[in-house]
Amino acid sequence: MRILLVEDNPQLSESLCTALEQAGFAVDAVHDGEAADHVLHTHDYALVVLDLALPRLDGWEVLKRLRGRRARVPVLILTAHGALEDRVRGLDLGADDFLSKPFELAELEARTRALIRRANGLEQARIPCGPLVYDTVTRMFTLHDQPLVLTPREHAVLEILALRAGRAVAKETLTDQIFGMTESGSPEAIEIYVHRLRRKLTSDDISIVTLRGLGYMLETRSAMQ
Repeated sequence: MRILLVEDNPQLSESLCTALEQAGFAVDAVHDGEAADHVLHTHDYALVVLDLALPRLDGWEVLKRLRGRRARVPVLILTAHGALEDRVRGLDLGADDFLSKPFELAELEARTRALIRRANGLEQARIPCGPLVYDTVTRMFTLHDQPLVLTPREHAVLEILALRAGRAVAKETLTDQIFGMTESGSPEAIEIYVHRLRRKLTSDDISIVTLRGLGYMLETRSAMQ
């Protein structure tokens, strides 16, 4: 899952990127509001972590423009204030959660996981898809109660499909959420990862279905009947 981090403090930005990447997320980082507004026009993210005190365009305006485009990506605001009026204003503009500085990295990771689950209509940490189960806390897949060994890219594709199980996910969405701004990726690469995943999902009760013109969908046997 790909996250956009908008933080103007280089040292803090680097430490947050490292922590989120170690937690299994792909992270793009920008350091001012105009850059954030630009990439949010052109890229699809699972979550935006947004500081308020930004140069060139503050976080309030970034959030306002984002919601003005009716983008539904969840937004976690980082604030050094944590004042009630900031929270009220943020909620009114469409923020989903707040984290006051200083904070523990473990809390940032937990809030990130929770926001992504809720954005996909999920409340529980464990996501069952027939014999396939995804634990959003440990970021581990099991198939028939056995660990499913995946490469990082395979894991990223299957994670997105599992979070949206039963719904079509376009190749372009998968490409955008897996490859960072500095990486080269294509829908053809996604086809390769899906092919590999199909070989590893050795069960008649779970499959990745190709929906022509729409993309892919993770489907369980009960849904097929």
